[in-house]
Amino acid sequence: MARQEKPQGRRRSAAQQLNLPDASHRMRVRATWMYFIEGRTQSEIAEILGVGRVTIVRLLADARRRREVQISIKAPLVEVTEIERELETRFGIEQAIVAPLSDAESDPGQVIAAAAGSFISQAMRSGMTVGVGWGRTLYSALPFITGRTLENFRVVSLLGGISQARRFNPAEFAWQFNELFQGEGYLVPAPALVDSPETKYALLERCGIAQVFEMADSLDIALLSVGGISTLTTSYRVGHLSEAERRSLIEAGAVGDILYNFIDETGALVDHPVNERAIAVGIDRLKRTPQRVLISGGPEKIPVLQGAISLLEPTVFITDEITAGSLLA
Repeated sequence: MARQEKPQGRRRSAAQQLNLPDASHRMRVRATWMYFIEGRTQSEIAEILGVGRVTIVRLLADARRRREVQISIKAPLVEVTEIERELETRFGIEQAIVAPLSDAESDPGQVIAAAAGSFISQAMRSGMTVGVGWGRTLYSALPFITGRTLENFRVVSLLGGISQARRFNPAEFAWQFNELFQGEGYLVPAPALVDSPETKYALLERCGIAQVFEMADSLDIALLSVGGISTLTTSYRVGHLSEAERRSLIEAGAVGDILYNFIDETGALVDHPVNERAIAVGIDRLKRTPQRVLISGGPEKIPVLQGAISLLEPTVFITDEITAGSLLA
């Protein structure tokens, strides 16, 4: 008699495997926390979360039905929710998303990528113009993003490319991200870092690159990460900056970069020639973007994240539990 195989259950998503809550669960827990712990009114919560008061009433009722409220909040990840609210209050961030990470010695990139993928999947809409940066964490988020066909959807790379065929090439990330939503992609046909300010301005004025960057004036959302400088991170592995330049930037006070805009711990651009050679959208343009999403974490990123939060004033910050605790400390 033939062996009868047991039917396979529904395959869990990558986010579920990492024990990350979905957006509806996260909003319900946030609303419950603010109502029962912070003592906010339903109208205040609705304004903070950007939804109607009726939605808040429904979320609170749903929390009671699920037995998540019994004098105290019994929903999972309450400690993480508290950290998210502390980040929002301390740094003036509209929404902080903190991915659980219990082991301080482990690489937080994957859990941050999963949390970012969940957020991005639900944030993308038809008619959007999205600016994208680059880096290992952003690239790692691609498998966690649920793609779909969106109408009148544009993706603009905010940085030039690199000559080596590496996974973390800004153009490669922008292209793959655009393919997920079947939109129109706009890449920067120039290196991310050139040899002189004169070359930079010649490329901007004579090769049409300025037209791509002008699209940054009409972005709806920008997805950004930061690079550290204390160790050999992505920028240096691909050969963009020499070891001598890295040391020189550190001596000038740099703690890392946003799109090759090197900053100090306070968020000020450092006085260094490298900042005049980057083919990237300027910080002033990025700050005018309505939704600025900063996605990064790790112990080597703490100083540059402090500067980036001060400079960019992100509306959304996605990081891990250990990094968030370090920033608050």
